[in-house]
Amino acid sequence: MVLASIPPNLGTVRRFWIETLGCPKNQVDSDKITGLLVQDGLAAAGAPDEADLVVVNTCAFIEEARQESVDTVLALRSTAAEAELVVTGCMAERYGAELAEALPEADRVAGFGVPVSIGAKPSAAELPEFDLLNLPRPSTEAPWAYVKIAEGCDRRCGYCAIPSFRGPQRSRSAEAIVAEVDGLGVREAVLVAQDLASYGRDQGQGERGIIPLVESLRHRVDWVRLLYLYPSDLTDSLIDAICATGVPYFDLSLQHVSRPLLAKMRRWGDGDRFAARIADIRQRQPEAVFRSNFIVGYPGETEADHDALLEFVAEVGLDWCGFFTYSAEAGTYATTLDDQVPAELAAERRRELAEVQDEITAAKRDQLIGREVEVLVDAPGIARSYREAPEIDGIVSVPEHLNVGQFHTVRVSDAHGPDLVAEAVSS
Repeated sequence: MVLASIPPNLGTVRRFWIETLGCPKNQVDSDKITGLLVQDGLAAAGAPDEADLVVVNTCAFIEEARQESVDTVLALRSTAAEAELVVTGCMAERYGAELAEALPEADRVAGFGVPVSIGAKPSAAELPEFDLLNLPRPSTEAPWAYVKIAEGCDRRCGYCAIPSFRGPQRSRSAEAIVAEVDGLGVREAVLVAQDLASYGRDQGQGERGIIPLVESLRHRVDWVRLLYLYPSDLTDSLIDAICATGVPYFDLSLQHVSRPLLAKMRRWGDGDRFAARIADIRQRQPEAVFRSNFIVGYPGETEADHDALLEFVAEVGLDWCGFFTYSAEAGTYATTLDDQVPAELAAERRRELAEVQDEITAAKRDQLIGREVEVLVDAPGIARSYREAPEIDGIVSVPEHLNVGQFHTVRVSDAHGPDLVAEAVSS
């Protein structure tokens, strides 16, 4: 496949810098762009101001993320004034020409499938396309890696615009995923997708796709972690497959617990169903860890809805929680609803929930003091047990002499909010 031409190397190695915003799925895309640029003879720069090409991989999920993306582009334009600046990712795909006009600081706005490069700017019709999902990626220095197993989404949640620019779900082949994991040489594979448990359905595999993939991977790496599971798809078989990996970590996309509000979100479930499922998993695996995210201030959210969510958070006791205020996304069902919640009230509700959850998380971390745990060392002095997803949850501070990329048994000696401090256990 021919990519846009890059000027030949005339004795000076051209360098690139990639700034990634948003979710882990974007990080995988950036890794694959990195692989393409290295393949074309470029080398990674040590800092943005040392680069000939700066790529900003943007996020467009909510307004806050879009503003961060714009601010990042402007900051990098100032920092790397002489570099070619390319904006790609979700914002580039969703807004295209509109973004290019609004951001003259960018030399190019390139949506998914459009290669970034240095040199002449061919017309859009001349730019070849490729699918980042299936491109190879370079090896990583970290002992873990995000592995994207599918792209797009077939769901139509009331608040989410992702299907409109990421497209319908398309799953990678199991063979391609396994080969990627083998090539990365990591100790932990973190599987990501917009709708992880639906992997393989677009290939006619029904609910059978994700389970054999997880079972295959757990024989190739030490830890397999799954992120973003819809509660309606959390079958007994999938729960068993997750527990068998040795990483009983359940990242559940709940979003709220009020049945009427979830109906407006075009989502399945309610607080009672969620609590019962979590209790069932804990009965099977008492050491299971749970994470979820909730939307605060969705149109029509009443005080009773908010109180129900507060009660759920306090009683169920998830290990990790994120709370996000509702962001109106053009073209989504939620923008047609009445009873918009004032921004100030939504922010107040979010703060109240975060305070409750912070206490729960801290208490659960305190309970680990004195216990021996197995950790994977990610970097000198920084490790994680199966309880912590990389870059998302807390960390375990360990002695710096413990080898990076290796598993070690440590004893937790202290806790500081979400983070732990541990000492090496003498063998």
